[in-house]
Amino acid sequence: MWKETIICIVIVLIIIVGNTITQNYTVESVSQLNGSLMELKHEMENGEEDSKEEKAKNKIDKTFEEWENRHSKLAYFIEHDELEKVEDDLTSLKSYIGTNEFEEAISQLDKCAFVLKHIQDKYAFNLENIF
Repeated sequence: MWKETIICIVIVLIIIVGNTITQNYTVESVSQLNGSLMELKHEMENGEEDSKEEKAKNKIDKTFEEWENRHSKLAYFIEHDELEKVEDDLTSLKSYIGTNEFEEAISQLDKCAFVLKHIQDKYAFNLENIF
């Protein structure tokens, strides 16, 4: 009887530790990507007209590269549909910036930030998500 109890306790502890690690990585990834997106938004709203296009293109390229690096690890424990939404939003954002449609790009950026926040909230370890 003690053997089964110890095994159950070990399994529960492994689940809790694993969930904590994945949640921390998700929070870190979302906050870093949201930070990059907010810098990009600030650049598009307040940047000088001459350099706005070039700086925005460089920033979205860096953000997209950062997403590609994190995507492979996030795919282990987050639904692929959720990750595809972010990738679609980033691709649309990149194309809007490429065509100098900054108003549309800002709208797409806000949508992407919302989806990232939704992913973070959806996979948070709390009672609302357990029950």
